[in-house]
Amino acid sequence: MHPSPISLPAGITVLERGWLSANNIVFAAQPGDMEGAAVVDTGYVAHAQQTVDLVAATLQGQPLARILNTHLHSDHCGGNAALQAAYPQVRTFIAPGQAVQVHDWDEAALSYQPTGQECPRFAISGVLQPGHTVRLSGLDWQIHAAPGHDPHSIVLFEPASRTLISADALWENGFGVVFPEIEGIAAFDEVAATLDVIEQLQPLNIVPGHGSVFTGVEAALALARKRLDGFVQSPERHASYAAKVLLKYKLLEWQSIDLDDLQTWLQNTAYFGMLHRRYFGVQTLQQWQQSLVESLVASGAAHVQTLAENRQILHNA
Repeated sequence: MHPSPISLPAGITVLERGWLSANNIVFAAQPGDMEGAAVVDTGYVAHAQQTVDLVAATLQGQPLARILNTHLHSDHCGGNAALQAAYPQVRTFIAPGQAVQVHDWDEAALSYQPTGQECPRFAISGVLQPGHTVRLSGLDWQIHAAPGHDPHSIVLFEPASRTLISADALWENGFGVVFPEIEGIAAFDEVAATLDVIEQLQPLNIVPGHGSVFTGVEAALALARKRLDGFVQSPERHASYAAKVLLKYKLLEWQSIDLDDLQTWLQNTAYFGMLHRRYFGVQTLQQWQQSLVESLVASGAAHVQTLAENRQILHNA
């Protein structure tokens, strides 16, 4: 069976970014649209100026009126501050549950410190409440809670076109790391429940947080559930996946790092300490670091360069 052709509602432009930045979904204001133009998710801070430029080019002179964040991982809101500076009147809305942490700018609770990632401070105007709708490009989009990958995440669904903005709850080839599990909080059941919600919505077009827009929701759900079953049966498999994803993500930002400096970073990054103690404590941190590096190299995601005096540099591939 051939996949259905992709036909998104008028006014939507999907800016597909690399893995360091989540996709940005830009909604141009339509005639008579009182809410104004909007963008859903804003990428990582290292790409913030590119995000501002891309949004401005897409809107072609329209002012950006709203920023909406599906959740507050650094790759989804790292461009918020730059867009707020570029558009001083913009209003910013986040998924509920972390408004206090944003107001207080608690980098530990917001995950930036424990992941070793960065996100410039930004202000918010309100929250995207599940069970309500938000008007984008003249259409009402349903807000649905989507915990699992992040306990506070939401997804957006437009019922007429059956278009789903799935964030990291569903990709064409899986879903994002289940971050509560890193902290010892059971959340695989929440991932399963969110996949059930997506199935019940019966979307035709899925705009994921990473990767291209796709239509094969049944195949994507089947793959996601198979992967989830594997994690449930073997939580250490998820832990290994999480560690490699977090390291590869940071390597995308660094591009290269001395292995001695990498060990220091691992020691100072809380999520790696949690994963090491809970799942890989039979190895020393140095042994575990070596196994992570070897795994990235074996997969083709990185390579190691040996310099004089046995210095080794890990490079992104």
